[in-house]
Amino acid sequence: MIRIPPFRFPQLASVLLLSLSALVIGGCKPEAGTAPAPPASEKPPAESADRDEHSYAEPDKVVTEDLALDLALDFDARTIAGTATYTLQWKDPAATELVLDTRALTIDKVEGEAGGQWQPLQYALADADATLGSKLTIQAPDRNARIRVTYTTSPDASGLQWLTPEMTEGKKLPFMFSQSQQIHARSWVPLQDTPAIRYTYSAHVTSRPDVMVLMSADNDPAAQRDGDYTFKMPQKIPSYLMAIAAGDLVFKPISERSGIWAEPATIDRAVAEFADTEKMIATTEQLYGPYRWERYDLLILPPSFPYGGMENPRLSFITPTVIVGDKSLVSLVAHELAHSWSGNLVTFASAKHGWLNEGFTSYVENRIVESVYGKETSDMEFVIARNALKESIVSMPEPVQALAVKPGTLLDADDALSAVAYDKGAWFLQFLEQRFGREPFDAFLRGYFDHFAFQSITTEQFLAYAKEHLFDKYPGTVTDAEIQEWVYGPGIPASAPQVMSRNFGIVDSARLAWLGSAQLPPRQITDAWSTQEWLHFLDSLPATLTHEQMAQLDGAYHFTGTGNGEIAMRWYPLAVRSGYTEANAALSEFTARVGRRKLIMPIYDALVQTESGLALAKEIFAKARPGYHPITTGSVEKVIAEAKPAPAVDPAVAPVDEAAPATH
Repeated sequence: MIRIPPFRFPQLASVLLLSLSALVIGGCKPEAGTAPAPPASEKPPAESADRDEHSYAEPDKVVTEDLALDLALDFDARTIAGTATYTLQWKDPAATELVLDTRALTIDKVEGEAGGQWQPLQYALADADATLGSKLTIQAPDRNARIRVTYTTSPDASGLQWLTPEMTEGKKLPFMFSQSQQIHARSWVPLQDTPAIRYTYSAHVTSRPDVMVLMSADNDPAAQRDGDYTFKMPQKIPSYLMAIAAGDLVFKPISERSGIWAEPATIDRAVAEFADTEKMIATTEQLYGPYRWERYDLLILPPSFPYGGMENPRLSFITPTVIVGDKSLVSLVAHELAHSWSGNLVTFASAKHGWLNEGFTSYVENRIVESVYGKETSDMEFVIARNALKESIVSMPEPVQALAVKPGTLLDADDALSAVAYDKGAWFLQFLEQRFGREPFDAFLRGYFDHFAFQSITTEQFLAYAKEHLFDKYPGTVTDAEIQEWVYGPGIPASAPQVMSRNFGIVDSARLAWLGSAQLPPRQITDAWSTQEWLHFLDSLPATLTHEQMAQLDGAYHFTGTGNGEIAMRWYPLAVRSGYTEANAALSEFTARVGRRKLIMPIYDALVQTESGLALAKEIFAKARPGYHPITTGSVEKVIAEAKPAPAVDPAVAPVDEAAPATH
């Protein structure tokens, strides 16, 4: 799943719990096919307690085995047009309908293959639901083995972003990329858009000849730009791992099986930053078995990419905001790589089981970081993540504080992206590792990945497997009550193992000494601090500082204008809350240039708390909006629309909470 790295900010919790309805673009009007078809319902049926309520698909009746795409990219119209051909397995002998998920697609025609000929089929496109899009119901009385849909995307497709040359690093060619997770694949391909269904796919894509097209498939590092590209993904994947990108892209290798795709202006910096990728792959293979996707390449996207990374098979999409020159943020790559085992190989069956992807991946990520960069680095990252989780979880509704949402509980698809899935999930696995021992637990995980390879599963399937292969194998090591509390209970269990960081002890001492004496710590101490130590320092400061304190920190450490987005997302909200307007210009430039939600939403959250801040937020958004991804645009619109700003308070007389508890 989408990587939210271990560096969190307390205000981010509210962003992560946004309703998807605020993030998507409305669907098109109902359309008719060759003849009227029965009306399609607006909500998926709920006859199964654990069905995927975020999809109209009916996988108990028919499933897609293979998808063949024939697509044309139109940068001028900002659309993709073409055909999607489904090879189907009819599971229910009585089923005669294929139900697909769509969002804002124009359906031109639907055909079924019979006797080697394509014949028109009746279909109906339901009214658009704000969250789910439009249900496409295709009548297939002959239960066709192959069905083909001809369609065109909307220029405002929620899963696509089209950038003008000015919005790219090189400023020469346009750029386009997809973001399918959670349920945005349906905005650029009509699909059974649920992770419960896995399929192989192939694609023929045409485009303007001066851009390189890539997909989450068998990209050829030696491919030439010619406007005509073919792809094949022989391993079965869920729909959210469908991905496409096109732009001024070049390739440089890291190893025989891994390399970087990026704009020419970015490629060398990216290769240097991510030089340890092959070492990460080999480390994970030693722990959990062979890498099963052949190549592992990274695509560095423009700064408007709304997330840190996306684990598209064979081609992880990566934000350029982690290229800071010192490899301090490359745990994001470790996370996306780890998904090649936990998520891509073994997949959650629906969003309510999101921890099976993100908790496992965050745990594996930390094991990779420990092996490649040392235990102190992995400990610092664990501490940062868990401190933020402790702060954010208390404001979450109790049902979404659980790792697995119980059957029958409604859950917005994007709630699977909360810190609970990532960090409480990883914490639970570390609890199991501590109880059973690292060697037995590693063996268990390796067997788990092998057993469920290329399958989509539920929490209950995991627990059944764990009972047989771990819990019963070592009786008395954990109790059923402990497991139930971890998986289905709210909050953080008392049995959660605690991680300490030696380096953070020094940071805490320096911070407390400065708050008490106004004397900055010696340069010989702070010059050696890593990004992680600076993040802990900023996270542990009071909610507001005096203007003098802000100026002292900024003068010494030059936080304003930093090139490190993780520092920026902490410093700029602190500056806003403290009335340190000297940061406004750099804050505005950063927030307008970067579209990564994790980095900019805390800034918008802080700005909208006052009238003057809200005015600045609106000014920034008006400038930035053309370059933001639709997902980011929806997030910012929601924060601004719901703002209830308070009158400004003079920071010179505002009390400073020097006794505010540190987040450790």
